[in-house]
Amino acid sequence: MEIIPLTKEHRKSLIALYRVVTAELRRSGIDQWDWIYPNRFTISGDIRKGIVYGIVEQGRVSGAIVIDRASPASGSGASPGAVPSWSINRLAVLPDMQGRGIGGRLLRFGEDFIRGAGGTLIRLEVYSGNPHAFGMYQRAGYGQVGESRYPFRKLPYFVYEKALLEDLAQ
Repeated sequence: MEIIPLTKEHRKSLIALYRVVTAELRRSGIDQWDWIYPNRFTISGDIRKGIVYGIVEQGRVSGAIVIDRASPASGSGASPGAVPSWSINRLAVLPDMQGRGIGGRLLRFGEDFIRGAGGTLIRLEVYSGNPHAFGMYQRAGYGQVGESRYPFRKLPYFVYEKALLEDLAQ
């Protein structure tokens, strides 16, 4: 399974991925995504900016990750912006492909990409009502540094950071 940059040819399949994942999250009682976010405008913008990567199998996007130089909201208690950070957003894997290590592979790809571009800090936000997601990030060495709240979301998002320099020293 090769991770590739996703292009406008992948747009419909990428939108379908996020719709299927959103529906599965909601069936599981996790209301982090809905018809507002991520939407086709967000997804099209990711493609246009060249910041979305994924796994395409048999013509469908089965997993995706957004890697961006822009950091998400700093959140309460997050490290100040003195160190330029990158962010990882919208990591998603089709429900029928979950449990095969694809999410972890996408995350490692993102970290390697950022490290290769000279990045030293990754900041991301994880919906606090999604224990599978924040568990994955904690196991990967991300530490919680704060939280953010958004309109129309019942629960806060945890702000996590990982310094990549620590990875290089190990």
